[in-house]
Amino acid sequence: MSTVRHFQKVTTVPLWFRVIAALLVVLVICMPGRAAAEEITVAAAADLTFAFKDVGARFEKETGNTVKFSFGSSGNFLSQIQNGAPFDMFFSADIGYPQKLEAAGLIEPGTLYEYATGKIVIWVPNASTLDLKQGLAVVTDPHINKIAIGNPEHAPYGRAAVAAMKHDHVYDKVSSKLVMGENIAQAAQFVESGNADVGILALSLALAPNLKAKGRYVVIPPADYPPLEQAVVIVKSSEKKATAKQFLAFIKTPAIVSLMRDYGFSVPDSTASAN
Repeated sequence: MSTVRHFQKVTTVPLWFRVIAALLVVLVICMPGRAAAEEITVAAAADLTFAFKDVGARFEKETGNTVKFSFGSSGNFLSQIQNGAPFDMFFSADIGYPQKLEAAGLIEPGTLYEYATGKIVIWVPNASTLDLKQGLAVVTDPHINKIAIGNPEHAPYGRAAVAAMKHDHVYDKVSSKLVMGENIAQAAQFVESGNADVGILALSLALAPNLKAKGRYVVIPPADYPPLEQAVVIVKSSEKKATAKQFLAFIKTPAIVSLMRDYGFSVPDSTASAN
């Protein structure tokens, strides 16, 4: 009697197939991380408009998380947060506003942080014949009809402009010519568009691409007005505190400190070393 033997064919899995399978596993593992990416909502002073668009883009590239900015006057943001506006963070142009929120128990404890000090400048379009070497005395020129500043009632840069003009004893001479922007960015728009002859603006805006090529400026001595100490807080009601703290740590990194200085902000050396 003959015996029939059955042999099982062994199939070798091609190397290319194994590589693709491994890549698919890696993609599946990574997908939950991307799905967990968050977007935080940040109220930011208008002087940060251009600097923070750059900061936000870098943050997204490095972390996968995004930042939705609302730019405006610090005083208005204070009122909105006090009334329950759903912001995760507040970057103020005046440290006094975050301190008020802290005193009211509306911030995450320990998150108040002074991130920079701002500066103000006199800015005119390139076509202007005004001699900025005169400093603030130039605003008394009889050819000037309108001077743009931020509204000092709720815009810290507007208050700094008024203080500087009073320091140089020109405020009473020109107060009737002042046009108030809702915030310092709107004041910049007034003078950029020709609706004002000169503006007292944030240095960070004068250095931004859209104004840098369109005008010239002179820095007003910081000793002529109270320091524009700018601070940030994480709002206590935020439901995304982990990502907010990640962004807070991000702005302390050397690369972002350097960027802020490029936009004209004074940042303490102690900040540059904080990580």
